[in-house]
Amino acid sequence: MPHTVLLAEDDRAIRNALERALTLEGYRVTAVADGVEALAQVHRSRPDVLVLDVMMPGIDGLQVCRVLRAEGDRTPVLMLTALVETADRIAGLDAGADDYVVKPFDVEEVFARLRALLRRARPDPENGGAAPAAEPPKPEAPGRFVEAAGVRMDPQARRAWRGERELELTRTEFELLELLVGNAGVVLDHSTIYDRIWGYDFGPGSKNLAVYVGYLRRKLDQPGAPQLIHTVRGVGYVLRED
Repeated sequence: MPHTVLLAEDDRAIRNALERALTLEGYRVTAVADGVEALAQVHRSRPDVLVLDVMMPGIDGLQVCRVLRAEGDRTPVLMLTALVETADRIAGLDAGADDYVVKPFDVEEVFARLRALLRRARPDPENGGAAPAAEPPKPEAPGRFVEAAGVRMDPQARRAWRGERELELTRTEFELLELLVGNAGVVLDHSTIYDRIWGYDFGPGSKNLAVYVGYLRRKLDQPGAPQLIHTVRGVGYVLRED
């Protein structure tokens, strides 16, 4: 069965062109013009992935994402945005988006990001396609937790803690932190991280990874405690407790 995509974009030319390109790529696409229609469509039939324009009249893409996350809907969301400031991109991640593409975009980049999101999604057929609810951690289960530098992660329940504080992470943030924790003390270069997290190296000009690392730091760091994610200029990132 082809993957289903819900596309919400108020610009008719972009909407029609992207709908046509996605259809030719093998997706089954439902295209709508605003956030109200997007929410109504999701409630009628949940897609495999959403592509949301940030700037739409009425309910914009950020509001759509916030509503879905508040309802417990974890369907992957790819944002389309003409906003290039880091703060604007962080706003999208804070709303619960999994990834974003900056306009004007190459359609091949959209395809690559959708493939990566769909690979990372883990639908549960017995739960209507939703990810299973996280259960309380069971310390007695051997080998269940991954730990390093004061960070503890439960990959099965997709939960993470720094000390006693539980971290509220998006899917991409969780997978980035899991990669860093699993390789604590090892400097991971940009290409390796892009390949492991997104399945595609977006090149030296991409700021995508830097934005996610910055946002993850905001959630991970705490007053009076050492910073855990360190930048190795020109190479990549490493997790260690100095």
